[in-house]
Amino acid sequence: MNVHSVNISVIVCTFNREKYIINTLEHLLKQKKVNSHDYEVIIINNNSTDNTEKICVSFIKENKLSNFHYFNEDKQGHTFARNRGIAESKGMIISFLDDDAFVTENYIFHIFSFFNQHPKASAIGGKIEPFYESSKPSWMSKYLLPLVAALDLGNEIMIFPKNKFPIGANMAFRKIVFDNYGDFNVNLGRRGTSLEGGDEKELFIRLRRGKELIYYVPQVKVMHVIPDSRTKNDYIKNMAIGVGTSEKKRLKKSHLNIKFNRLIQEVLKIFGTSVLFIFYSFKGRFKAAFMLVKFRIWVINGFLK
Repeated sequence: MNVHSVNISVIVCTFNREKYIINTLEHLLKQKKVNSHDYEVIIINNNSTDNTEKICVSFIKENKLSNFHYFNEDKQGHTFARNRGIAESKGMIISFLDDDAFVTENYIFHIFSFFNQHPKASAIGGKIEPFYESSKPSWMSKYLLPLVAALDLGNEIMIFPKNKFPIGANMAFRKIVFDNYGDFNVNLGRRGTSLEGGDEKELFIRLRRGKELIYYVPQVKVMHVIPDSRTKNDYIKNMAIGVGTSEKKRLKKSHLNIKFNRLIQEVLKIFGTSVLFIFYSFKGRFKAAFMLVKFRIWVINGFLK
């Protein structure tokens, strides 16, 4: 397929990822079925204090890359970095990739192909496979995969289910989406080492209210590094609390009916968690059963905080 008429910008926002960023960039460099002028990579350094800047700048210089561009964003926060990336991008399609996620060799090509073949699609989320640095934690279940920014809805292209959303580690949009709906909400998302989120979810909710089509595209796949530190109890607790506080912020100015619907959803989640607790206990997976319960309690705690 000839994709030379389409431009894509891949935005990589980074914060203190000297250990992984070089692999992320190398995978973006080694793309097949496309040429360097088919895409650009926008690196946004959000006040890293390690060697991230030196690594990125040296990588671009040593490989003589005209389609890789490096910028610093001084306003601390993932949303500020993402919005800076949008402002610097020239592509008609904008993809977001985490700084510790490694794309497949046909990542760019599959994004091009999908948007070319689905002109009514506004955004996509791809498959995200966790890459554990040591081993998969015993408490992990498919219901907690989002905790490690993993996503697997199968191997078929489809519209995202009603209550599911793409994950920020691997998502792409037509650039016109941001012209029509605005950028990421800077009151949400991570700031430095904080574990709040909700910024991409809030944007996808805006798109859904506008009747935009959001697809799951498993061919657009990445491997997401999961360090041991992200499988520890304290990290999961802080992330769950961050989920709750982010939801509270997101709903702060919402209409009463939206807040009521969110309350109903939470009640259903509590019921669902109870059912899953019984299911995993019956199977002898007690760590998975108790983690589901603890996660739900921590989320509620963050929401009520």
